[in-house]
Amino acid sequence: MIVGTVCISHSPLLDKARADTAVEKSFLGAVSEIAEKVAQWKPDLTIVFFPDHFNGFFFDLMPSFCVGVRATSIGDFGSIPGVLDIQEDLALECAEACIEGGVDVATSWKMRVDHGAVQPVELLSEAYLLSNVLPIFINCAAHPRPSFARTRALGEAVGRWADSLDQKVLIVASGGLSHDPPLPTTVTDSSEIQNAFMDSKDLPYSARLARQTRTYKSRFGFTSGDSPLCPLNEAWDVDFMNSLVAGDIDFVDNWTDDQITKAAGRGAHEVRCWIAGLAATNPGGNYSASTEFYHPIREWLTGTGILTATKATASKK
Repeated sequence: MIVGTVCISHSPLLDKARADTAVEKSFLGAVSEIAEKVAQWKPDLTIVFFPDHFNGFFFDLMPSFCVGVRATSIGDFGSIPGVLDIQEDLALECAEACIEGGVDVATSWKMRVDHGAVQPVELLSEAYLLSNVLPIFINCAAHPRPSFARTRALGEAVGRWADSLDQKVLIVASGGLSHDPPLPTTVTDSSEIQNAFMDSKDLPYSARLARQTRTYKSRFGFTSGDSPLCPLNEAWDVDFMNSLVAGDIDFVDNWTDDQITKAAGRGAHEVRCWIAGLAATNPGGNYSASTEFYHPIREWLTGTGILTATKATASKK
């Protein structure tokens, strides 16, 4: 049984860069309130739809969707490293249900996840420990990405399976909103850059340190307005969240990846996770959603939003 859904932005700078005091206090207050709500739901299982930032999935093999049967957090950007608590039988059952429902998913017995998967779980564990997780990867970074229609179909398939369980299930959708991290691409980057993100071997400490240092440094130019990265797009973020709250998740089918990148940055493709999460909330039916927080936080390089949703009683006709 699905008890609720939380769609929440993540940021590599959340643990490092300080935002405006009032804004950061508002964000953390919203997180605490939602964590209390999660504690009231008391979920037995937390399903996390998440993107990756070329820490677990690379150009050598980039599935559209992948269910983690076994997974390890690499512990980047202040997140907690270690083996995730995953019920392997449930993970395989979920993957089988998706395939039977017409959505082909990959499975991994050696999944590596970064802050995009675990940071929201850690934040929402403030009042109730969300240790039993099921990570589901959605390719939001590498061309070609799955369409929004297929992403929605994934969410519906996962939701139908989760709602049939004799367990209370929390859905967490991590990612978005507008932001423009310097992600590599097989389309325009040099072969040297492509090759650096080609092999899925464990990156050495020196390489991870260099990547994190570049990210930390990028905030200075971004906050001063002297940055090649696409600026945050508050209007785009707010329109997107308002549409979701209104119960519309089909409108994204008309978007192209180029339009998203131009309007909201390369990281905005992570809103696929939000679409999957809301599609899972009440497959084939309505959901009731509300915006809990939004602010374009330049210090965190991200349009930062939180949205919660539960099933609605009325079904779609």
